[in-house]
Amino acid sequence: MHAGTRRSQYGEVSEAIYVTQGFVYPTAEAAEARFEALGEDEFIYARYGNPTVRMFEDRMAMLLGYEDAFACTSGMAAVSGALTAMLKAGDHVVSSRALFGSCLYVLEDILARFGVEVTLVDGTDNAAWDAAIRDDTRLVFLESISNPTLEVVDLRHVVKAAHGVGALVLVDDAMATPVYSYAAECGADIAIVSTTKHVDGQGRMLGGIIAGSRDLIRGPVEAYMKHTGGAMNPFTAWTHLKALETLVLRVNQQAATAEAIAVALDGHPKLVHVRYPTHAAHPQHVLARAQGETGGTVLALEVKGGKDACFKFLNALELFTISNNFADAKSIITHPATTTHQRLPQDQKDILGISGGMVRLSAGLEDADDLIDDLKAALDAV
Repeated sequence: MHAGTRRSQYGEVSEAIYVTQGFVYPTAEAAEARFEALGEDEFIYARYGNPTVRMFEDRMAMLLGYEDAFACTSGMAAVSGALTAMLKAGDHVVSSRALFGSCLYVLEDILARFGVEVTLVDGTDNAAWDAAIRDDTRLVFLESISNPTLEVVDLRHVVKAAHGVGALVLVDDAMATPVYSYAAECGADIAIVSTTKHVDGQGRMLGGIIAGSRDLIRGPVEAYMKHTGGAMNPFTAWTHLKALETLVLRVNQQAATAEAIAVALDGHPKLVHVRYPTHAAHPQHVLARAQGETGGTVLALEVKGGKDACFKFLNALELFTISNNFADAKSIITHPATTTHQRLPQDQKDILGISGGMVRLSAGLEDADDLIDDLKAALDAV
């Protein structure tokens, strides 16, 4: 609510929005000094930093439990920026296989093209991590809770294995939510969050954050991001600052609704299964409960009958919006096999469990009973 606040001479209550590309120096000597070394609260150019953006960065760093943070134009700008800032040709990366489609593209297509060796593993198998992490491994990347299948990684085990060989651990924490993130608690070096999701949470702005130690954030991350142009704009940062004021209220309600839906639909005759990390039907619910306070705001369902039956279910819904986002105030449902993970070869979809009948469901702020009734009515239509 208060971290990082910078008030002007007018003493405003609501954070000010500084819409400016550049900053004025009183003398040529002052300009020279600032380019040589920035002071505690000094700025050069909006691509390098801005007072409104810095307020948001400070607040997110505190929320996620890290020393510092860098705000980016989108969640994927944060993922690709953090990875690229830390890696060079010849480096070795170990990553969980169950990732958002764009994350897989960055690893397998972009980084591999520039000489980074990438090894993908089953993120739920601790022995697979141990076998894949080598003495020369530079970095480990994973989603703490995978998108869209909601696999849960034993983060403490992975961090211990990675740090044992001096590798950095980068965690995409979008599904765990910024409120219930446990990346810092488990020792991850960097947490990455798409602020498009829960932080904005109202379908307006793209954004991302990279949080970590001050040395990493104001070292390689800032150097890469400021020179390649991935910094967040001030208006987005200001909108995010306002959204943070209701973040905990929204996420608590959404998580409670997601769990209520999982309980209500578990065992439904039209479903193969329901997956919500902390629900007893999830194969890793014990680990999920040990690591996080909730299972987040998203659950996964698999409708019997494959794609055709699943599409009938989707088209019969009245309250849920068919879209490819999640963590919005409005409840959203997604068919990953034909949208977010459409580009994956079928054999990879099969390995990950992204079937034609599988949907990702993001709980919004509507009444939970209304949402459950809508889902049951749509299943009756299958």
